Amino acid sequence: MGKLFKIALRNLLRYKRRTLLTASLITVGVVFVLVFMAVSGSFKNMMIGTITDSMLGQVQVHRKGYVASIDNLPLNLNLKLGAVQKIEAALKAQPEIAAWSPRIKFGGMFSNFAETTNIRLNAVIPEKEFAVVPLLQSRIRGGAREIKRGEILIPDLLAKGMKVNVGDVVVVVATNQDGSVNGKQFKVGGVLDSVTGPGGRDGYIHFEDGVEVLRMEEPEVSEVAVRLKKFEQLHAVAKALEARLAPELNKEGKPIFEVHTWEQLTPFFTIARMIDVMTFFIRLMLVAIVLISITNVMIMAVYERIREIGTIAAIGTPPGRILNMFVIEGFCLGIVGAVVGNIVGIAAVSIITMSRVTFNFGMQQGLVLQAHVDPRDLVVISATVIIVSVIASLQPAFKASRMEPIEALRHV
Repeated sequence: MGKLFKIALRNLLRYKRRTLLTASLITVGVVFVLVFMAVSGSFKNMMIGTITDSMLGQVQVHRKGYVASIDNLPLNLNLKLGAVQKIEAALKAQPEIAAWSPRIKFGGMFSNFAETTNIRLNAVIPEKEFAVVPLLQSRIRGGAREIKRGEILIPDLLAKGMKVNVGDVVVVVATNQDGSVNGKQFKVGGVLDSVTGPGGRDGYIHFEDGVEVLRMEEPEVSEVAVRLKKFEQLHAVAKALEARLAPELNKEGKPIFEVHTWEQLTPFFTIARMIDVMTFFIRLMLVAIVLISITNVMIMAVYERIREIGTIAAIGTPPGRILNMFVIEGFCLGIVGAVVGNIVGIAAVSIITMSRVTFNFGMQQGLVLQAHVDPRDLVVISATVIIVSVIASLQPAFKASRMEPIEALRHV
């Protein structure tokens, strides 16, 4: 086998220009794919982080049927105290979970005593909410970046439209579950920078204020938002949590709870999927580049060396050995293209990162692109290039191994 490698390398070096062009084309393909995956992956992670860490949370637990009616924020589908305790027991038993926060979500009317408009409110326990969505505090401006009793955080969209400033007194009126109406005065404690996607009209108040406005005899919860220790465990933890809660059934024998990941709660998951699809097609382009390049160079090699193939076949070289010789040439081209491409690709990604390219996404202004190459991507791309190189070499190599020595020697 060692001799075959030496022969293959010598044959490649006999046609230096063609070998260099082919290896360069493979290298360019690998570099392009690595840079695209690093940059798009960085943007995707920032987008997901902005959405989950600023308002949504990574996983949410609701009463069955709540999400299907979430646009109406139905109070009749809230979780009772006993149900919340069962959810918290399941969360405590899941070691991968870092924090959780119960929320009361309801719609109401917001008035500055001159104008009135609708608002969506989240009543939360501040310390728990900030642990689940750590970017929420960074969204608060003009105040103490806290959620205090008797204060309300209003979205920037509402503050500008209603000309309301921090420190102003406003009124929130909400309809309770039994249909009665109740109102409460609040002091504006801060303004929330807008977040891309759902949540542009969401305000925040203290959990106890929410209970008071809705005149709850005992606290009820619309949802429990969850944050994981490692985001990569998202689906595994969601399935495990769903399994823990599955035995809890209502009187009809149907599940009481439903568990949703962030992907099921925001339309921005579609954008994330589009990035994945684009990455897949970019990889297909790399496969096409390698396949066409290697096939072309190997066909030319076989055509130009017909008499040589006839000679080595005439002196008794087995067809399998001839086949292996050409396959190894394709293998070597793939190795060179993959290795050089990885080195250049990593260097290009490093340059992009050091250049501190910035972009805006929703409320996040001046985000710095932190592109990096995942070692797993290096392995996958390298393996793909090498395997495709070998596959592309098979047809020309098989043709060479099947040549009749006499006909090959007659070739001019």
